[in-house]
Amino acid sequence: MTIEHPRARRYPFEAKVDLTDLSSEARIDGRTSDVSLFGCHVDALKTFPQGTKVKIRIIHRSTNFEVLGSVAHVGPGGGMGIIFANMDLNAQTVLEKWIANIREQ
Repeated sequence: MTIEHPRARRYPFEAKVDLTDLSSEARIDGRTSDVSLFGCHVDALKTFPQGTKVKIRIIHRSTNFEVLGSVAHVGPGGGMGIIFANMDLNAQTVLEKWIANIREQ
């Protein structure tokens, strides 16, 4: 059995998440439980299958972070690991500020 290890340190981070399947335009609402420079974990009652291409929008303290990504894995109890892709400079800046704030605490 292969165990996946995250590429970057994960930080505890709770925020509202909207996920949209790029193919079907189906939407799922959830919450993050952690975040890294490359992705996040989303806790949700419903999940998309592994490999689904998504648009992810994270809302935290009136700041929006929006990027494309994909579902890396789906947990047995629900929840999904999301990999970020195609991050523009604005999104990267928002994410880096959030992580810097977590590190300071």
